[in-house]
Amino acid sequence: MTAARQLETLTLREYEELPGDARVEVIGGIVYDMAGASIRHQEISGELYYRIKDYLKRKKGHCRIFFAPTDVKLRERPLTIVQPDLFVVCDPNKINEKRVNGAPDWIIEIASPGNTAYDYLTKLNLYRDYRVREYWVVNPMKSEVMVYRLNGPKKDFDFQIYSFKDTVPVGIYEDLSIDFSEIEG
Repeated sequence: MTAARQLETLTLREYEELPGDARVEVIGGIVYDMAGASIRHQEISGELYYRIKDYLKRKKGHCRIFFAPTDVKLRERPLTIVQPDLFVVCDPNKINEKRVNGAPDWIIEIASPGNTAYDYLTKLNLYRDYRVREYWVVNPMKSEVMVYRLNGPKKDFDFQIYSFKDTVPVGIYEDLSIDFSEIEG
């Protein structure tokens, strides 16, 4: 993952005119090229999506799960648009036909060898600043899950580390946990 160029004046319109196969994110006007996902990455993403989607269907609530390359616009100027691997949005007013506008409630990023600093630092700080309630970094190389939960009044994340042998509780839902030993399989 590299910062391709700095475009402080990149507008939403210019972003939307990028080629359809362009896999990029824009954070504070800086364009980041996104590498393709590995097979392992996709398998983990698919397993997590399936489990979360099934849970949300059974709950019959307003929350919806999305996966990359769905755009999440966090800010118009300077433009900040990300494409998290997986994310849950519980406010239907944030969703339109093109994208999600505003911070999701829960984001899951699956780390790849070339993007660990981006997920652990850049996106962690971004998601904290935009008040994402829960942020997970799933790291297949280390077989661990870093779980960050927003600590309301402190405006900061509390965190906990789990292994792929653990069942990880979801903080935004009292009755949902993900058994990573079933996903790692």
